[in-house]
Amino acid sequence: MDASERSPRSLGALVAMLAACALACAGFVALGVWQVHRLAWKEALIARVDRNVHAAPIPAPGPDAWGALTADDEYRRVQARGRFDYGREVLVAATTELGAGYWVLTPLETAPGRWLLVNRGFVPPELRGRVPHGAPEQSVTGLLRPGEPGGRLFQHNDPSAGRWYSRDVAAIAAAQGLAGTVAPYFVDAQPQPGAAPEWPRAGLTVLRFRNDHLVYALTWFALAAIMAAAIGYLVLDARRRSPPA
Repeated sequence: MDASERSPRSLGALVAMLAACALACAGFVALGVWQVHRLAWKEALIARVDRNVHAAPIPAPGPDAWGALTADDEYRRVQARGRFDYGREVLVAATTELGAGYWVLTPLETAPGRWLLVNRGFVPPELRGRVPHGAPEQSVTGLLRPGEPGGRLFQHNDPSAGRWYSRDVAAIAAAQGLAGTVAPYFVDAQPQPGAAPEWPRAGLTVLRFRNDHLVYALTWFALAAIMAAAIGYLVLDARRRSPPA
């Protein structure tokens, strides 16, 4: 087989390799840019959480303020007082630093026909069905959290069976027959300073977030640079091997 027969095949292989390298390079750059955006989002989240959890608590927003709530209000410390309806609380499957178990979400009636779901804390599986209850009338201080509709990946909430995998405020309110107005958020209760640990265990809200996005971004950009170098090498090698005109 002479050079004239090999040339088209060699050229086709070169084009295929260049296209593959270019596609990989573009993909790595896109992933790097995505991680840069994730880095900015994570840094904003960390700053917002740090600012809100150390601020003085404010009254839990009422109906007139619900439409104005934004992401900046997440993890804000709030206070509410009312009467717990323990007969209509639900358990939501959870995994915490204490292991697998359940969040205990209890409706708090802050005024006639006005409800606020309170995550009173975590209980282990052996306390399912016999969650400790305190006095109905209580004052709660905690962190404002948005509802978590639907469930989680591969595990959807099943209200009819009483199986909950996320703190879906609207679905829980409907399933438990909370008549009136229900806040579109729930409150993660915080323990009283100096209080002895008890069940449900409050204060397990995740407030520290891993932030490896810069490392990921640099890794993707480094891989993109390697692909760009490979493209350059293939082009230069092709030129070196080309017969003189």
